[in-house]
Amino acid sequence: MDILALNCGSSSVKYQLFDWEKKQLLARGAVERVAVSDSFIVHEVPGKEPVRKNHDCPDHCAAISLVLDMLAQESFNKGGKGVIPVDAVGHRVVAGGEHFTQSMLITDEVLQGIRDVQHLAPLHNPHHVSGIEAIRTLLPNVPQVAVFDTAFHQTMPEYAYIYSLPYEWYRRYGVRRYGAHGSSHLYVSKRAAVLLKKAPRDCNLITLHIGNGSSFCAVRNGESVDTSMGMTPLEGAMMGTRCGDIDPAIPGFMMDREGYTAKEMDAILNKKSGVLGVTGRFSDRRDVLSHAARGNRRCILALQGRSEDCFAQNMRIPRTRFSITRVSCCHDCVPFFGCHGV
Repeated sequence: MDILALNCGSSSVKYQLFDWEKKQLLARGAVERVAVSDSFIVHEVPGKEPVRKNHDCPDHCAAISLVLDMLAQESFNKGGKGVIPVDAVGHRVVAGGEHFTQSMLITDEVLQGIRDVQHLAPLHNPHHVSGIEAIRTLLPNVPQVAVFDTAFHQTMPEYAYIYSLPYEWYRRYGVRRYGAHGSSHLYVSKRAAVLLKKAPRDCNLITLHIGNGSSFCAVRNGESVDTSMGMTPLEGAMMGTRCGDIDPAIPGFMMDREGYTAKEMDAILNKKSGVLGVTGRFSDRRDVLSHAARGNRRCILALQGRSEDCFAQNMRIPRTRFSITRVSCCHDCVPFFGCHGV
């Protein structure tokens, strides 16, 4: 069985194709600048040079169609060139709310459930839905599975996910901590257990997902018991364009001063804050490092405020509300992972 894994973002479609029987990666790549001008695909097959192709992709359906076309031309294709080598599709879905506690075969009901909670991940879930709908159009008979970032964190105890807010908000509107990056935290915690030569149930870990979006997770006996992201992926560490933890009074203060609507303030906190907000120009760490090396004061300031740097320098991570004491006094290791590395 060949399984296509998709991660559909606002302007990108990242993919990997696996031969499940052989546990082998067949191909990987990404379509960038989807729904933006000058879109292109970078397609990689192990043992071959990467291929870059410029191609107009006005929406996610066009981007995924391009991916399928590239896969259909590969020599590993069991059905011969021209046949799309996909038996099933797995989608990364950021928010599943309380309803989805595990991966789900996508039905009409599941798809509607994903739509119903897209307010929990407004930068992500709408694009995941677009990817699912695109596969339904392009490969109508191929089964699809949703893998939820929030599912791993459904083992958090109530005291870890309930906010110090009116409890009725939770009952009526589901206001609580859901977390994110659960698939990554689950994989890394299990991989760490293998390296430690322990069963996952015997491991206490602090896992750190460090990328443009960052989160930390306390794993006790193989289960998530606390995490830094909250009701949405906005809470926690300072990120590429997300503010992370700030004084909750600031949004109201600035809405009063500048006349921002709630929607405008949400966009500022999610898309114009974090590293981008501090530097005024950059959200990509590579750009920030480059300009910091040239003495750009605001880039240096952003690096000093960025979570992974502060972990080494001044331990700002606990200020994100995330507390390593949730795990216990004794943890086995602290795995770092993500595009920034260590």
